Amino acid sequence: MFAVHDEESALDIVQDSMLRLAEKYGDRPAEEFPMLFQRILQNAIRDYYRRSKVRSMWTTVLSAFSQDDDEEHDPLETLAADGDDTPRTPESQLLQAQTLTAIDEEIKKLPARQREAFLMRYWEDMDVAETAAAMGCSEGSVKTHCSRATHALAAALSARGIKL
Repeated sequence: MFAVHDEESALDIVQDSMLRLAEKYGDRPAEEFPMLFQRILQNAIRDYYRRSKVRSMWTTVLSAFSQDDDEEHDPLETLAADGDDTPRTPESQLLQAQTLTAIDEEIKKLPARQREAFLMRYWEDMDVAETAAAMGCSEGSVKTHCSRATHALAAALSARGIKL
């Protein structure tokens, strides 16, 4: 079984798992709770690591454009900022503009449901349940749409010479 080393994330995962157990299985006999909770918790931890892996991939793509080491810094804001006081070379400005354009173009090429799920999950930072509720589909569908979108974007950007 995986372990979550960030205490805040671990507590959030346990809390979300307990809520899911109560919401979905509250009518079950109490002796089933430990087994159900264990399965829910394992799935939540897997989701956490999958989400972290995808976010890490996109952060890697965008981190090359960050001008500082501020953890609260949003690389998309840096890429899109026109009035930034940080001196940048024309070459770096061109590279940033080209990368933003490429990402935007490739996101627009995704099928509508994949694009919707991807943007909600990774740009809006919504969790799987929130995204599923907003899209009117199951959590499994959200995960499938996000996975397909991520793989399609990675392949398309790689084909354009943008290394992940």
